[in-house]
Amino acid sequence: MKYREVVIFSGHRFQVPEHVQRLDSRNTRAWQLRYGIWKTFSDHTNDGSGAEGALAAAVEELHKRIDRLPAPTGLRHENSSSKNNDLPVGISGPISHTRKGRRVAEYNFGITIPRYGDKPTNKSVYIGTENTITDERFEEALAKAVNIRKKAEKAYQAAATKAKRADMHLKAKASA
Repeated sequence: MKYREVVIFSGHRFQVPEHVQRLDSRNTRAWQLRYGIWKTFSDHTNDGSGAEGALAAAVEELHKRIDRLPAPTGLRHENSSSKNNDLPVGISGPISHTRKGRRVAEYNFGITIPRYGDKPTNKSVYIGTENTITDERFEEALAKAVNIRKKAEKAYQAAATKAKRADMHLKAKASA
C-alpha cells in the first residue's frame, strides 16, 4: 500500500495510506476513508490533537474493508463519450481485414483484455466474411466477445484484490 506524508492545519505530520484523505476546513477536521462507501472520522477537537486517533480509526477500518471488499481497479464500466458505437467497453468492431491473397474481407470484433500488473493484450472474435456475415452471426460473435471480456475483467478484479490484500498484510507485518 502506498503512503504519503500529510501535514494538517496544526503543523502535525502523518504518514497516510492511499484511500484516506484529510478534510480541513472551518467546520470540518477529519480523515475521510474512500474505499467502498466513503466514511469520515472526525478529530472531535479544534486544535488537531484528535487527528492521530481519528487516523488510526480510519486505517483500522481501511484494513477491514480491504479484507472484505474487492479492490478498486480503475477499469471502465461505462463507454466514453467519444466512442461512436454502442458496443460494450473493451470491444470494438466490426473490424474489416482482407488477408493476403484473398479477395473477400473478413470481419472480427477486437477485444481489449486487461491483465493486472501487465500490459493489456488483444483478442479477436471472428464474425464472418462479407459473403457469410448475418445478423445472427454478428449477435453470436458479440455475445462471445462480451463473455471473453467479462471473464478477463473478473480475473483482473481477483488479481487486483489478491495483490491489495497481500500488500496490506505485508505492510502490517513489517510495522509490527
